[in-house]
Amino acid sequence: MGKSAKLPKKKCCQDKPRCGRCPLRALAEGTLPPGYTVKKRHLVKVGKADAVLAKSNRKAA
Repeated sequence: MGKSAKLPKKKCCQDKPRCGRCPLRALAEGTLPPGYTVKKRHLVKVGKADAVLAKSNRKAA
């Protein structure tokens, strides 16, 4: 039996050089699973990517 590929980590740890499961590395190599993207160093589903950006762009009241 072959090994199943692990998903990238949920958040980039910012190590240099990048670790093997880094979402930024997977994005650059084109090995992210379908339906996923990286926003602000976090692995997110494509449909939720807009919500992540909207949450981060809120201004303090």
